[in-house]
Amino acid sequence: MRKYKNSIFYGAVIVVFSFIMYLTVNRGKYLEVDVKNVASDKNDWQEFLDSFINNLHHPLALLLMQIIAIVIAARFFGWLFNKIGQPAVIGEIIAGIVLGPSLFGMYFPEASAALFPLESLGNLQLLSQVGLILFMFVIGMELDLKVLKSKAHDAVVISHASIIIPFALGMIFAYYTYTQYAPDGINFLSFALFMGIAMSITAFPVLARIVQERGIQKTKLGTVVLTSAAADDITAWCILAVVIAIVKAGSFVSALYVIALSIIYVAVMLKLVRPFLKHIGNLNSNNKTLSKPVVAIFLLVLILSSYLTEIIGIHALFGAFMAGAIMPDNHKFRHIFVEKVEDVAVILFLPLFFVFTGLRTEIGLLNDIELWKMTGIIILVAVTGKFVGSAAAAKYVGQSWKDSLTIGALMNTRGLMELVALNIGYELGVLTPEVFAMMVIMALVTTFMTGPILDFLNKVYKDKTPSAEEILNETKFKILFYFERITTGKNLLKLANTFTKNQQENSVVTALHLVNSSDVDLMDNKYEEKIFSPIEEEAHKINQKLINLYKVSTDVNSEIVDVAHKGNYDLILMELGSSIYDGTILGRLLGFTTRIVNPEIIVDKVIGKEKFFDYSPFDDQTRYVITNSKIPVGIFIDKNLEEVNKIFVPFFHESDKKLIPFILKFIQNNDSQIVIMDIKGHLKTNTFIKEEIRLIEQAKPNHISVLSDTEIDLNLIQQQDLILTTVKSWRNMIDKKYNWLKNTTSLLLIKP
Repeated sequence: MRKYKNSIFYGAVIVVFSFIMYLTVNRGKYLEVDVKNVASDKNDWQEFLDSFINNLHHPLALLLMQIIAIVIAARFFGWLFNKIGQPAVIGEIIAGIVLGPSLFGMYFPEASAALFPLESLGNLQLLSQVGLILFMFVIGMELDLKVLKSKAHDAVVISHASIIIPFALGMIFAYYTYTQYAPDGINFLSFALFMGIAMSITAFPVLARIVQERGIQKTKLGTVVLTSAAADDITAWCILAVVIAIVKAGSFVSALYVIALSIIYVAVMLKLVRPFLKHIGNLNSNNKTLSKPVVAIFLLVLILSSYLTEIIGIHALFGAFMAGAIMPDNHKFRHIFVEKVEDVAVILFLPLFFVFTGLRTEIGLLNDIELWKMTGIIILVAVTGKFVGSAAAAKYVGQSWKDSLTIGALMNTRGLMELVALNIGYELGVLTPEVFAMMVIMALVTTFMTGPILDFLNKVYKDKTPSAEEILNETKFKILFYFERITTGKNLLKLANTFTKNQQENSVVTALHLVNSSDVDLMDNKYEEKIFSPIEEEAHKINQKLINLYKVSTDVNSEIVDVAHKGNYDLILMELGSSIYDGTILGRLLGFTTRIVNPEIIVDKVIGKEKFFDYSPFDDQTRYVITNSKIPVGIFIDKNLEEVNKIFVPFFHESDKKLIPFILKFIQNNDSQIVIMDIKGHLKTNTFIKEEIRLIEQAKPNHISVLSDTEIDLNLIQQQDLILTTVKSWRNMIDKKYNWLKNTTSLLLIKP
């Protein structure tokens, strides 16, 4: 009876109180006076449809639908442009233009009007501004003010030259175009200042990502570029604040009050607020996470700073940038806080800003050859001022022609920062819709051309000194192991050593560590040393020669395969990862992980490149490498592997013959004892396999035992140090549900 007690109580409560409600409703009818029931001509289905359509047009539902469409479009175009070697931000800006009146609105006007009705744009703009505030806060935090305090004289010269030259050219350009292209009622000073600032901005975030993706951040060139860009960013934003103050005030004299208040604001932030935040940061420097009160304090500083700059008259974005710049300079602290803010700002809010910019950008207004000529002139002026100005200044301070031109190309990158300035100008009424569209095109072109120019310069000024990869003897056995964590790196290093330790003169082992460009600290130059030092120490202990390879990438999965193919490696080693949906039908079919789904995984499955269940036990990274690699891949499942004296090799398929070269490597380098179990009788019938094993036995007698058992014995497995098998055979073992799989020793799964 006791086990039914809860059920009885539950049922009794439901019945009794339902009856009470029924009686209440019945008696309540007698209280009604002059109540009119308006009968509807519509049936129940029509009533439901009307209600459903009304819900669709509710402001909240419409906003959520807009966000869904925007985020999907932004992620798709960002991924697409990454594939052609362009920063994701270019694709996201293009996504905004595609969803705007220039394309979607032009060819699907009804759908565009339904998705982005005029009355809803206010909400979209408000959210995009909030997102920009958060993003500028992150940008401020990613700047290291200590860099600017150092004796980086060359960088400061380059930076300020790259601002003043294009600024002057922009003002000259404004002089010749004011009468034709300036909005009515806007004085020349306001128009000229905005044209000048639009020509002189550099997108520090995009530039920094490009520098890291190209692997030059730790070079002298990379240091100069990053320092120049940081100084450029701060200087440009200060100038922009002054320009906004002048435009809003109407004259320079009136703007002096705004400028005076701005100086007081900056002084208070640097002298009072910054020491206060530093103290709080020091108190929490040893914590792995930040408490909610601490996060609340920093966010309150951000909001107050943005509010003050907005009411002063220099825009809330400057306040957000300043709040980020004065945050405690502890790298660990900044990294923790950036992680809390960046994902929401970049993935959710920034695409809203891009689309809102796209909705304002009407390329269709440029319907005259003269307007397109003017667009070309704007691009020419912008490139001449920024690219040529930066390159000339770099050459003057003693840089080589290659480095000078590289600096010019990188400083010419505008991207998001340009759009921010343009939107401010558009909102203030300084830019007409036509000029706004021209300037957006200029921002896209100047950012897009950075990558191709750098590639061209590398070809023209190709370094004659061969790289480490180029001098490697192609006849050598080359192993590439990829690791994310230090412990994984040590495990894979030990495994790689078992293939090479007696043949080091004829072998090459490379340790590869990749970092996603969105996850990396732009100013943390010691990260590479931190991640590789323990690996190098382990290599020294086991007397293993090692090449380190560190890269920042926008697509880690593709990069692993690309590095392996370009280096002509013979084997890729990696540890098995795990999926949050591992073992589920949904996870296996779609390849979901804790990260955003890689579109290539879906594409590979749809076009049949990867069969649905072929590699389903693996995480999406492992599956991608297995599917796309043209060279053997070794998936290591570590169970405290210490030595490889005894190795078990089950033969299920004829394709398992491709394990023989690896068996030979283990025997040559470790004197390993190999137990081959011929489960399907292939060794008896396959002449090739028999001959290969005979040759090994001839060269290394008493190292191979062949068993003809059809069932794998648990006791035999537990006596082994390592199980060597193909991915195909391992799948066969899983399908047969061998009871020893849960208690297995370390495994090395080879995809030939």
